[in-house]
Amino acid sequence: MFVRSMASHEFFVVASDLDAAGKEFRFGVRAPWIRGALEGTDIETAGRDGELEVRASKSGNDVIVRGTITAELIAPCARCLQPAHVVVKEPLSALFVPGGPVASASRHEARNEDEDDAPPDEADVFPYDGETVVMDDLVRDEILLGIPMIPLCSEACAGISPETTRSATDAEIDPRLRPLLGLMSKSPPKT
Repeated sequence: MFVRSMASHEFFVVASDLDAAGKEFRFGVRAPWIRGALEGTDIETAGRDGELEVRASKSGNDVIVRGTITAELIAPCARCLQPAHVVVKEPLSALFVPGGPVASASRHEARNEDEDDAPPDEADVFPYDGETVVMDDLVRDEILLGIPMIPLCSEACAGISPETTRSATDAEIDPRLRPLLGLMSKSPPKT
């Protein structure tokens, strides 16, 4: 089932439409939404929409969401700082609980335990209003967590070359200051 998003929330399902068997949902993750989600980082969207595929099921009043987020991003290469194409394809798993104490807590405060003590397959817990399960925060978190710590433009990237850096710097120097650059290249007098 392809889902069209509402203006206030990008990724949501209505809890009353779910049952224990669950339903499949597919959302387009629009490039402008990704750009907004990555605001404040040096990561950019590759200009193409991503995709969110989830299966949501209901257990009592709780909603279980499992799926995959896919997005294409551009990050600075860790070696040469040139743009590196990064494909994020991350599995996601979350438990949405209605109201309660989790509703006022953030994702990380909700656990109230050390991250290292939590089992690796434990789902993240998010609050929902009892009617609409909004997955925007979950999707943003998974995109950010899916970005490699050391993005590379290629495995063979040699990094920043001093010659390239020097010639780029020379081109940016104000022509009136070029005589001073000549003085810098001369070795200091020996005393």
